[in-house]
Amino acid sequence: MKQLFLWAIGSCMFSASFAQKNEMVKLVTEKDQTTINVLIGSKLFTRFMYPDTIAKPVLYPIFSANGAMVTRGYPIFTMPGDPTDHPHHLGLWFNFENVNGLDFWNNSFAIPKERKALYGSIKTDRIIKKEDGTKGVLAYHANWTDSKNNILLEETTQYEFSGTGNQRIIDRITTLKADMDVLFTDAKDGMLGLRVAHELQISSKKDQVFTDNKGIATVVKANTDAIATGNYITSAGKEGDSAWSTRGVWCKLYGKMKNDSISIAIIDHPGNINYPTFWHARGYGLFAANPLGEKVFTNGKSAKNLQLKKGETVRFVYRIVFDEGVNTISATQLNQLADEFGKTKFKDIEK
Repeated sequence: MKQLFLWAIGSCMFSASFAQKNEMVKLVTEKDQTTINVLIGSKLFTRFMYPDTIAKPVLYPIFSANGAMVTRGYPIFTMPGDPTDHPHHLGLWFNFENVNGLDFWNNSFAIPKERKALYGSIKTDRIIKKEDGTKGVLAYHANWTDSKNNILLEETTQYEFSGTGNQRIIDRITTLKADMDVLFTDAKDGMLGLRVAHELQISSKKDQVFTDNKGIATVVKANTDAIATGNYITSAGKEGDSAWSTRGVWCKLYGKMKNDSISIAIIDHPGNINYPTFWHARGYGLFAANPLGEKVFTNGKSAKNLQLKKGETVRFVYRIVFDEGVNTISATQLNQLADEFGKTKFKDIEK
């Protein structure tokens, strides 16, 4: 695996800035049968990983068009300077902190065996579709289970990957179907999450302490170097740490990596529940869209619980844009992408 990462970083040192046509996307399954590499052009963009050992399927790592690794390496491939807090923050994922009382968000190898009954896992049992082209398509089926493998929810997710010379786009379409009556109780930690590289953190000189819904506190150490260059801005104009707990159609995280400006933008879809979403965007590198954390984000003024009866479904659709170049993607460009995305109609995923 280490050789693959080094090859990916080394082979992506440059990109032709003039090549703005869509490049070919190729999906390649590895021998372990739980990893699918996503190549755009000849460059590794990301890997879809779904072993049960990481408690959820993820896209990890994720590279910009020029080969910068924009996700944190820890805990699988720890990079120099990587923070080692929150081991469940791995790549790009989708889950939630409180589903029928089970915590899917915070589950990881770090949870002791005697506490595992408090946590849920998402287990991918089959790949539904894998198509190459100018838009690569990967669809899978997974089960949200308790520690005894009882199924709460069935998930069908389709990823649509595309890219040009300096941009990568992921559209994620997820449908959840309840196998029993299910309650998503309003909670802070959810739903679409991304943990970014050290360079894209917001610089901080003080340690911070974050506590989950079970009272477990995690200390995030202050930055002791000048590497962190990140900042947030939302469609509503909120910047930096002020983006946290606010609503917006999109949120952009940007900073410097190597010699380029790198930006990552998450765009909400008007068909999603509680649109526009709240941003659970932390300066230490957690970048998440959470429509079901309203109680925390409004200091108890309102709440957004989601109840699904057995057999009912709910859909979540997001666009994630990775851009690199001399300047980061502009608000005007993001508004155009959001407008286009908002008009897109998504079909049900074939099972």
